[in-house]
Amino acid sequence: MKKINMSESKKRELRIVYMGTPDFAVAGLKSLLEHNYHVVGVITAPDRPAGRGQQLRESAIKQFALKNNIKVLQPTNLKAQEFVEELKSLKANLQVVVAFRMLPKVVWQMPEYGTFNLHASLLPQYRGAAPINWAIINGEEETGVTTFFIDEKIDTGAMILQEKIKIGSTTTAGELHDQLMQLGANAILSTVKQIENNTVSTTLQSEKGELKPAHKIHKDTCKIDWSWPLEKIYNHIRGLSPYPAAWTAFENGDVLTTLKIFSVEKELKDHNHPNGVLIGSKKSLKVAVADGYLNLLEIQLAGKKRMKVSQILNGLSLAENAKFC
Repeated sequence: MKKINMSESKKRELRIVYMGTPDFAVAGLKSLLEHNYHVVGVITAPDRPAGRGQQLRESAIKQFALKNNIKVLQPTNLKAQEFVEELKSLKANLQVVVAFRMLPKVVWQMPEYGTFNLHASLLPQYRGAAPINWAIINGEEETGVTTFFIDEKIDTGAMILQEKIKIGSTTTAGELHDQLMQLGANAILSTVKQIENNTVSTTLQSEKGELKPAHKIHKDTCKIDWSWPLEKIYNHIRGLSPYPAAWTAFENGDVLTTLKIFSVEKELKDHNHPNGVLIGSKKSLKVAVADGYLNLLEIQLAGKKRMKVSQILNGLSLAENAKFC
């Protein structure tokens, strides 16, 4: 990989604009404030209706910014002249982006010291919207975070630094999210320090070899195919837990419905049951797959709350031919 040196000798006075929306972005902003960096503004998504009452809900990053008296901008159009002028008025010389949307060139080229993004994968692998989920779904044993300077394409810019982390054999997407959130906050801080001290050395991303994408997850993506091997189904479930959650059709006698599966245990074992068949007792419920069983631990029946299977079995009448399909 080609190295690009950007080192100088003079320390810079930074004025930072921070862009992000969900909880994942909050840790990095918090870390910058704790280390006394001057954050002159936060850019986040507009408030959106949520919940049964459809009341407007502020993003996690907006709530944190307001508590810390940071100016917040919520543009609907990042190319709008009014927003561009307001962003210029903040006189930022560095922009930090975490879990936000794609920026137009007029925005990411604006600050003197560039705009860098934190991505929750070891680039160039898992470019896209859902890197945490896909790393687990694909059975990876290692992942991490990458900071890179934004360019015209998605997640392709010159890399600044990477931090790695092991993925446990039982780790869920939710657990990995929280681990990478803190790892990412540390990476943001280290990157900002390099930019402040003029010691950045970037690496161009390689386009060689097999590059695994992390495209956006849709409902169809989450459906379980019970013909898959046990390990693939297991990784699929934990890679989508707790959100958006793997799901399956559930045929119980004459009733056909759906349910979500959040947690299972593997049981490698030879058997003669067809794939998807349910085997239940008073205390446990398991589903037959090609090379064993998956013991269901936490599920959510349609229209119900997420519950432990041991609790659900008290009120669930399981037909003799019950199956997932």
